[in-house]
Amino acid sequence: MKQIIKLLQDENVGTVKSQESLTNHTTWKIGGPADIFVEPNGIDGLKKTMNIINDTGINWRVIGRGSNLLVADGGIEGVVIKLTKGFEQLEVQGEEIKVGGGYPLIKLATLISRQGLSGLEFAGGIPGSVGGAVFMNAGAHGSDISEILKEAHVLFADGTMEWIKAEDMDFSYRTSRLQKEDAICIEAIFTLKKGNKEEIVKHMQKNKDYRRESQPWAHPCCGSVFRNPLPHHAGKLIEDAGLKGYRIGGAQISEVHANFIVNVDKAKAKDVLDLIHYAKETVKEKYGVDMETEVEMIGRMV
Repeated sequence: MKQIIKLLQDENVGTVKSQESLTNHTTWKIGGPADIFVEPNGIDGLKKTMNIINDTGINWRVIGRGSNLLVADGGIEGVVIKLTKGFEQLEVQGEEIKVGGGYPLIKLATLISRQGLSGLEFAGGIPGSVGGAVFMNAGAHGSDISEILKEAHVLFADGTMEWIKAEDMDFSYRTSRLQKEDAICIEAIFTLKKGNKEEIVKHMQKNKDYRRESQPWAHPCCGSVFRNPLPHHAGKLIEDAGLKGYRIGGAQISEVHANFIVNVDKAKAKDVLDLIHYAKETVKEKYGVDMETEVEMIGRMV
């Protein structure tokens, strides 16, 4: 590990740390350490990082702002790459915007609405980064990323990078081809529409307020835990099963919205996993409905 860290530092790829706790890099505030933690200073730094990873054969993965992510208590083996300031560029050209994968989605939706561009109003309250939103086909209020994406600049597991058109992303409900191919979006081009700035801002703010009022933000959480098993809604199934407020260790099913699990007291990943399993089993027993998580679970279980 020390040799790989030295190689990364010598190439000036960006910030490089050893045994960095991932509780500091997930919205759940849960997770063990990364063997090596890298914040590349841009695409060039990312390319150099990937060259070293491929030359050494070490395991790796990318994270964004850490929402929709559960990191195991044993941490993550190999290199964790976090897209942050080096991937927060934004270019606005008419009705198209080109934005880095590390750009905060809520910040983007707010800024773009104030410029009189419509299409991102649904994202006003969605935590996470642009790259993560493309990866998950994030959505709310009847819209999602697939409706506005033109192209995505994608990093594949073998270290290659490619621009992929939206029609080739295999989008469906909270799903894209990136999940199947262990790839990540490092840049995106969105096609929006010009409109009435006041109406766009009002619509975006309404969505943001709704999420703030109807979802729990007093404690660390990751966003929605389960995909909606349509035509059902996961939160209603869990609530009807009487599980609001149910707690295992430091993790609790939110009393505000039952499709959220909150970290109320230094929760471990195992607490969350046990709670997910209990909710799935209870809903299956009571209603015969199978629920799937939309949370990505990674790392070494202990």
